[in-house]
Amino acid sequence: MASPVIDFLLARKSQPIQELKEPGPDSEQIATLIRIAARVPDHGRLSPWRFIVYRGKARSEIGEMLAKRAVEREGPLPEARIEQERTRFSRAPVVIGVVHSPVENPKIPTWEMFLSGGAAAMNLLTAASAMGFGANWITNWYAEDEEGRRIVGLAPHERVIGFVHIGTHVGPGFERPRPDPEKLVSEYSGPWQG
Repeated sequence: MASPVIDFLLARKSQPIQELKEPGPDSEQIATLIRIAARVPDHGRLSPWRFIVYRGKARSEIGEMLAKRAVEREGPLPEARIEQERTRFSRAPVVIGVVHSPVENPKIPTWEMFLSGGAAAMNLLTAASAMGFGANWITNWYAEDEEGRRIVGLAPHERVIGFVHIGTHVGPGFERPRPDPEKLVSEYSGPWQG
């Protein structure tokens, strides 16, 4: 059964961040992307995630703070590495952070909330591609660093699910090797026997 949605999903791929150029999504498109991202399974309707939009000069301001933090963590760095840190958020026109913001609930485990946030990030990535943009979902060292998380706008109890970089991509892009689905699936045959 032919379906343009199935064909799109079978062809979806991430584009290299350094190849994402202007224009990025405008405010109306970003609002639509967020609405789509939030349409995910969410046990208990807790919305245990939120989104941070990084655009304009905020991207280079964050880069300066990340470069300083990288030197604090690692000591003196070569200029090329400092420049890499400065441009972490300015390589693509728009970056949307997907943030795990757990909610206290006696019945719903936090890992389930984190998975819901992962689904939101995937919806965001897929929706950006469906709008015709190139997109790429990454984390990076600052996702695991307490001060790095503070720099990018997270509260102490929050964690990074991912940063989705979005912009215009021209050309076919790189198609990475994909796993063989037949090697990833099995039919249930009883309890695991170790």
